Amino acid sequence: MNEEKIEKKRKNESRIVVQMIELYCRKKHTDLYNIMVCDDCKRLMDYARSRIDNCPFMENKTFCANCKIHCYSAEMRKKIREVMRYSGSRMLLYHPVMCIRHAITSFKKIEKNVVL
Repeated sequence: MNEEKIEKKRKNESRIVVQMIELYCRKKHTDLYNIMVCDDCKRLMDYARSRIDNCPFMENKTFCANCKIHCYSAEMRKKIREVMRYSGSRMLLYHPVMCIRHAITSFKKIEKNVVL
C-alpha cells in the first residue's frame, strides 16, 4: 500500500474516532453548551489521534480493535471502549454512510481471515 493510501486511511480512522467521541460527549455530558467536547473527552480525542498518527501497523490493520498490539493505556482503553459501546450503534442514525463503510471494511477483514 502506498503512503498516500495509508495517510488517507489514517485520516479516515481519526475522523471516525473524533465523531464517535463528539457524539458520546454531546449525549452524555448534556450540561455543556457552546462547547464541542468537554475537557475529558478532548483529552481522549487527542490521545486517540496521537495513537492513530503513530500507528506502525496502519497498512495492514482495519481498526484498533482488530490489532494484535494494543497501544492504549489501561485507563484510556476503558474510556474509548465506553465511547465505542455508546456511539457505535448510534452512528447509523447520525453518520449512516460512514457506518456502512465501517461495516464493509470489517467484513472484508473477516473474509480475509476465514480459512476454507
